[in-house]
Amino acid sequence: MAALGRVRSIATTALLTATLATGTALPALAATPASAATATTTAAAKKADYATWQADIAAVLDQADTYVDGRTASLPAGEKPAIVLDIDNTSLETDYSWAFPTPAIRRTLALTNFAHARGVKIFFVSARPDFIESITRYNLKSVGYPVDGLYGRSIGDLFSEVSAFKTAQRAEIEKNGYTIIANIGNNTTDLTGGHAERTFKLPDYDGQLS
Repeated sequence: MAALGRVRSIATTALLTATLATGTALPALAATPASAATATTTAAAKKADYATWQADIAAVLDQADTYVDGRTASLPAGEKPAIVLDIDNTSLETDYSWAFPTPAIRRTLALTNFAHARGVKIFFVSARPDFIESITRYNLKSVGYPVDGLYGRSIGDLFSEVSAFKTAQRAEIEKNGYTIIANIGNNTTDLTGGHAERTFKLPDYDGQLS
């Protein structure tokens, strides 16, 4: 019974984390009406299978790998390069895993570790609320990510547009003297607003992924 309780606790934590990250209302944890279950199944069917998702990610990060390799091969003296990443379905396999810690997306992890080894700082800017920052930071670090900065939304930020919040955090990183050489996310709200030399959009399948 204790093991079952732990599994339920992990599943509930994952559900809450994913829901808070998107800013949507919490779904009911009780039995779902048949009509809602049908709608959920239809929506899930539009989401790519895991292998396709990984291949689509690789197609984008192949370009990012080439860019980051060239951009960091010889950095100007005194420059402080940085990469900014979204978390859910950009850095972690949030919509494809119920495990905790949520596994890293392998290609994203490889890119960030390569860049970090070349002196690039790694910042995460997420729509997740900042009151779960300790959980988020633990997850990222436990699966191998370097975390030089982590920005989540305060209570006040939860009522503003995600894109405006994320743009403001990138501007803040720049004010601290960093040059954001790449901004990586799977949603347009992760990438609009400037404050990055290059942007790389991972798949979200028309909003099917958080």
